[in-house]
Amino acid sequence: AQGPVDLHLLNVQPAVTGHVAMFFSQDDLHALQQAAGEEDLAAAKAELEQHHVPFTASVRIGRSAQTIAQTAREMDCDQILLGQEEGQGGFHLHLFGSLSQQLRHLIGASGGHCQVIGT
Repeated sequence: AQGPVDLHLLNVQPAVTGHVAMFFSQDDLHALQQAAGEEDLAAAKAELEQHHVPFTASVRIGRSAQTIAQTAREMDCDQILLGQEEGQGGFHLHLFGSLSQQLRHLIGASGGHCQVIGT
């Protein structure tokens, strides 16, 4: 029998290049990234709330695989369930691998034992 599960939703927003960042204050840029992340998490949060499933949620900024792996280590996660990957395919996928492949590599390289579920 398993005990209670701690569920944490994470959205990773990409860091902004210098060209874009020069048009915004650091606070405005942070607020825009947080708002975009919250918008991305809204449907999942609503579904969990509707079914009274307790969770925490956060938005972080950085490279997806590295940020997810770091967050999983910080939270001592047993499993990572990936949502649907968007956008990157073709050459990018061939060169860098899928997000789940990158995560498995990063977690394995750090000696972690967190299961990554997703393609």
